[in-house]
Amino acid sequence: MRRVLSKATAGAALVASALANGGEAWAADPVQDPPQTAAQGTSPATACNATRPAVLFNRWQENWGVLANPCVPKEPLDSLKYIPLGSDPSTYLSLGANLRERFELNNASLFGLGNGRDDNYVIQRAEVHADARFGSHVQAFFQLEDARPFGKNTVTPVDKDQLDIEQAFVAFVYGVGGGTLKTRIGRQEMAFDLQRFVSVRDGPNVRQAFDAIWADYEIGKWRLIGYLTQPVQYRDVTTFDDVSNRHLTFSGVRVERSKVGPGDLSAYWSRYINGNAHYLDAAGAEHRDVFDVRYAGKTEHVDWDAETMAQTGHIANDTIGAWAFGLLGGYTFASVTGAPRLGLQVDGASGDRHPGDGHLGTFNPLFPNGYYFTLAGYTGYSNLYHIKPSLTLKAASNVTILTAVGFQWRATTQDAVYGQGMQVVPGTAGKGTAWTGMYEQVRVDWLVNPNVALAVEAVHFEVGDSLRALGARNADYVGVEAKLGW
Repeated sequence: MRRVLSKATAGAALVASALANGGEAWAADPVQDPPQTAAQGTSPATACNATRPAVLFNRWQENWGVLANPCVPKEPLDSLKYIPLGSDPSTYLSLGANLRERFELNNASLFGLGNGRDDNYVIQRAEVHADARFGSHVQAFFQLEDARPFGKNTVTPVDKDQLDIEQAFVAFVYGVGGGTLKTRIGRQEMAFDLQRFVSVRDGPNVRQAFDAIWADYEIGKWRLIGYLTQPVQYRDVTTFDDVSNRHLTFSGVRVERSKVGPGDLSAYWSRYINGNAHYLDAAGAEHRDVFDVRYAGKTEHVDWDAETMAQTGHIANDTIGAWAFGLLGGYTFASVTGAPRLGLQVDGASGDRHPGDGHLGTFNPLFPNGYYFTLAGYTGYSNLYHIKPSLTLKAASNVTILTAVGFQWRATTQDAVYGQGMQVVPGTAGKGTAWTGMYEQVRVDWLVNPNVALAVEAVHFEVGDSLRALGARNADYVGVEAKLGW
């Protein structure tokens, strides 16, 4: 649950733990080495060095085969965490579950414009999974999800998805030519880096999965990745009715190189095709090429994550030219009580400067975290500049407190202010000044024990005069969250 906590708050807390775990969706082997037991000839001293697994953000990365070792401390229900499937201890079935409950109070979604109105509600996400390992090379993972809101005025596809298949894939790992080849085939979640633009979308109630073929080859400091995907289209008419989105594909190649100076370097190209796209200044079939470069790392006191993306292509007869960047860094005073970390986040994304000219400049954030700026999610990653200084403190070994202030502008006043999911804040396109507003954020994360985590976040957004002139009002958000992982 420690990694569950850090990953889930990557967009909200923006602390060093998010940097450390930002790429986990691609990082670990889906199938690992078989566990050693005393019966296999391992000495008792060596056998007892085995460590009990932790509950991870990506449940398919856990390896409960170590429970075959009799010296690993056992807990209640461990008979369901490790179910042998024969005489080979590396062939087994493991069961698990997640439950997340969050109360949210939001008094001004879209700053009170359009359909935005006061609301308070509870969102619930329950997940159960079965993870079957067949030796050290093959894995079959199956996960169900049930996501429901209670008392929410406006229910969207990211709020509700009654019982359906979240993930169902088969993974293979083999040594090839001095390196390791890994593949996954089926419905699966994936994320890149800090999840600015390609994410699991853990913040909202319904996570984003892809029906995909994925493969990577690791050798030395290099990793080469290829992926062919159709994002899952979430429906809520009946149970088990989610399907591949036949009108949307996202596929590409990625290269990673570790230990480039003090950090790690990665780059990828993807083709994003949407057969029925709608923007303020263009509509039709969208073919968007995505070029992304990221450099991230951490030294004793300094951490950083810098990413930039360019987008080209066309939508119907209009050409596309868009860009975005994100820079997040900090300095930790490790020897000071509370290990305070001073952080700074700077982001930018293009908007459409000349509507009607046959060229679309609005940046498409693809599959974003959704709560990269704050858990309130008042604004999205399009047509903006954003600066956010922050201070993070460790109040205790298991309690983290974040305080931050954010400032936002539009990249161009000819384009709109955007909320999550590229929702247009009504009446903002072509009107007012660039200044959008500022917000204050406070978040507390408490890791109660390895299986339970609690969090509280509060955000106050002070809208700028241009938005206020349209009838917008200040926005307040409070979220109280509890997570259980088994």
